Amino acid sequence: MKIAIADLVSNSYFPATAAVELGYFKAEGLDMTLEHIFPVGAMYKALRDGRVDFVAGSAIGIPIAFPDFEGAKMLSAMTQGCYWALVMRSELGAKRGDLVAVKGRRIGAAPLVELALKRLIREAGIDADRDKVEIGPIPGPIPPGASFGVTAVKALQAGTIDGLWANCMAAEVAVRSGTGTLVLDVRRGDGPKAAFHYTMPVLVTTEKLLAERPDVARRATRAMVATVRAIKADIGKVAEVGRRLFTADETEKLTAVISRDLPYYDPRLGEDFVRDMNRFACDVGLSRTMRGYQELVATEMAPLWTA
Repeated sequence: MKIAIADLVSNSYFPATAAVELGYFKAEGLDMTLEHIFPVGAMYKALRDGRVDFVAGSAIGIPIAFPDFEGAKMLSAMTQGCYWALVMRSELGAKRGDLVAVKGRRIGAAPLVELALKRLIREAGIDADRDKVEIGPIPGPIPPGASFGVTAVKALQAGTIDGLWANCMAAEVAVRSGTGTLVLDVRRGDGPKAAFHYTMPVLVTTEKLLAERPDVARRATRAMVATVRAIKADIGKVAEVGRRLFTADETEKLTAVISRDLPYYDPRLGEDFVRDMNRFACDVGLSRTMRGYQELVATEMAPLWTA
């Protein structure tokens, strides 16, 4: 079986990487391999087309391949809250929480991810057209297997973008190098309150798999929940994975980022999150209708989140 992630050297979907590398899927009798597929839309299309069995990804990406969220369901969360951060080039002198800093600037953001920043600045009273804010892909291709965020930091260092909107691993690299200044960390309360529920990292499969192989979905969910709990209990799990997949420097930075994320390591899918995320999807044109909690979530998995 295959599980897809859009970013590898990243805190975003690390529980999925750890579940494969540390044997949590195997403990549930699942022979699972990790597939790196970028961007998010391509990853969900691979799920729709049967090329992968599960996705560990951004919840807001589901309707790219499953219109109005039909045909796929969330099995569990990996962590809570929108996990993206805004970093601006240090020489611009931006301060924490100062969204005015984006005016007249070019911000690098991955496909789909950029929608959250566009909505966030609009809620903060900034009009992208009027205020000449350009939000979009970074110049040049993303090398196969590379992290978008880390590649975006290189663009920030080169001055081809003024800021980046990406995961907190990218923010960590930019800030430590002196290249960037952290302006917004949504998960920790920066920006409009509604932004916390724009998205979060979730485990997703198709309704077809749920109908035909419910036990497989249940075992995959148990494996993910067990992984989330194991990392929260022992941050050393990050280094265990890092020794197999990452450089020593990457592992150290990833450990630092995930150690700060531990309060958000919670596999539950709350009704408030699903409602607010669905509303955001409608507002940015990803979905046409509001749907009920049970239509987006495999609620039969709920007992596993707290078992």
